[in-house]
Amino acid sequence: MKRLLCTLLCAATVAPVLAQVPDAPVLPGAAAPAQPAPSAPGVTSFLPGPASTPKPDGSFLGKDLPMLNPGNEILSWDGKNWNINNQRLFLSRFEKYLNAPEETDEINTKYQTLLRTILTRLAPENDSRTATLDAWRLLPQASNYTVDAHLSDALADAVYSAWLAMRAQDRLFAANQELENQRKQFEWAAQHSGDSVVFHSSTKSKSDKAEKEKDKADQALAPYVQRLAEVNARLLANTTKREISAIQAKIEFQSLIMQFFLQRRFQHVLIATRFYRHLFNDGESTMGKTTQDGKGTQKNSDKDKGMPELYMKETGMPLTVGVVDSMANEAIRDVREGVDAYQFLLSKGELESATKRLGESFLVGEYLPEIRTLPRDQKRQALEFTQKGNRLISAIGVRDYTQAEQLVADLEKMAHDFDSSQPNAAIKTAKTVSAMHLAKAKNAAVSGDRTTLENELRAATETWPSNPALSEVSGMIFSHADVQQKAIADLEQLLAQRNYRQIFDDKMRFIAAVALYPDRQEQLKKVIESMTQIETAIGRSTELAKMGNPAGAWEGLERAYAQFPDDTKLNQLRANYTSEAADFVRCIRTAQQLEAKGQTGSSLAWYLKAQKQYPPSDYASDGVRRLVKKILPQAQ
Repeated sequence: MKRLLCTLLCAATVAPVLAQVPDAPVLPGAAAPAQPAPSAPGVTSFLPGPASTPKPDGSFLGKDLPMLNPGNEILSWDGKNWNINNQRLFLSRFEKYLNAPEETDEINTKYQTLLRTILTRLAPENDSRTATLDAWRLLPQASNYTVDAHLSDALADAVYSAWLAMRAQDRLFAANQELENQRKQFEWAAQHSGDSVVFHSSTKSKSDKAEKEKDKADQALAPYVQRLAEVNARLLANTTKREISAIQAKIEFQSLIMQFFLQRRFQHVLIATRFYRHLFNDGESTMGKTTQDGKGTQKNSDKDKGMPELYMKETGMPLTVGVVDSMANEAIRDVREGVDAYQFLLSKGELESATKRLGESFLVGEYLPEIRTLPRDQKRQALEFTQKGNRLISAIGVRDYTQAEQLVADLEKMAHDFDSSQPNAAIKTAKTVSAMHLAKAKNAAVSGDRTTLENELRAATETWPSNPALSEVSGMIFSHADVQQKAIADLEQLLAQRNYRQIFDDKMRFIAAVALYPDRQEQLKKVIESMTQIETAIGRSTELAKMGNPAGAWEGLERAYAQFPDDTKLNQLRANYTSEAADFVRCIRTAQQLEAKGQTGSSLAWYLKAQKQYPPSDYASDGVRRLVKKILPQAQ
């Protein structure tokens, strides 16, 4: 039951944010793995699990059922695996909760007391009309509290609607009784009118007078027959209305119960299920839509999908109101145990396990009082551990192993159960690999092997960019071989010539050369960033051209050209795509020229023509929007 409950809750909670999982960092000095890199121990709650190729969804929950493994907190869904704690939306909500004060003030205490009073009034031992009415009258009072979010109002409205439906059924029942009496009267009248026909036919046959009497009898019988048919039709219509009204009232109330469950408002689930038993005491408690077949038998609709079907597939039994009630109670019990476990682990200094248990409990019962009343001081300890864990992941991801080593030491002091073996292994491996590359670079400098020297310096920089020894080794190498001065001279010459592409192509040599010159480092950094933007634009436009979209390729390069007009490769490709998308380019340039001359109408026409040729065009859409605002300023 616990595993099924976790599966249903995670399917409802994690589904909207599965696409927000960040990529796992690749370990330094190694090629990108086929599967995401393993996470650092101690912070595995914040790293994604492996994901396989997605499958097309074929139903409400895809082709596969979501299944949660409580042991490793991995949710398997439609061929993919996700760590339920590694969701940006979950992490943001969890961090907001950890910073929030505990809800132990007088207002929240009164609210919880009111909910417990409502549950007590609705208990089975208080099964009476008066107790139900008293509980219903307390719902608007509960809705006055902010934490309730007017859910009690929705429940009160649903109960009132059910009462109105039952009153309508009672009125229809009374109407049917009256119609039944009328039907008996009309049957009696019709029967005696028929006896009169038989009497006249037997005593005055073969005479004109007898025929006339028979016609009169038939005419007297016709109104009774017609009225009898009308009464029977009205009886059937009223019976159908009663049955439909009962079904609709149940469906609406069951939908509200499932809404509360998916919102994890388990206290309202318990209140709603108890109201359901007081309102509908006919024994029909199966969840889901119901219809009627030709024989008046209720059956499940073929279109009914979602949690009832999921529960049926998982257990082979229908989802009933009692099952939902028991699952809500199980969720409340599980959250209480999770909070107790968190406080116990916290007292033992096992902060990593404690944070995981609190995250699991928060995911299931975010709105339960056990979660909301947890002291802020205790929650802040989990917050500090979570933040340092996330910083450790970021430091390893950007290969800042100096900071990562310090964070590992801090986490070991904070949490006695923090396993630092894997992050320490990643840090030591990266440092060793970087030292090996630097040693090879030294040997290459002594032997005059420039190619090997550059390759090894590049590998050392990529493995550990902030390695303090990188600058020292670079200085030693260039002091012996004068390579540094030569590289700096080349860099200054290329900067004067504005030959940024040559600098970019030989960037690793210049990075090592300017390691001791902060001012030149800043110049080189700007050049590399600018060239990276140019290369990104070129790569994107090349892919668009391969897809048969020269207009999009030209537009991407045109924007890059406006920012970097001196790059030769960019200009050459721009000229090529200008000829390939000549019509589109002509429309855009004509529109821009006319706009500059103030010919708004003609310019708008050319922009619209360009947009027709290439609908996703930013130039065309921006021009149209600009001119429309100019023509119709009041439409803004």
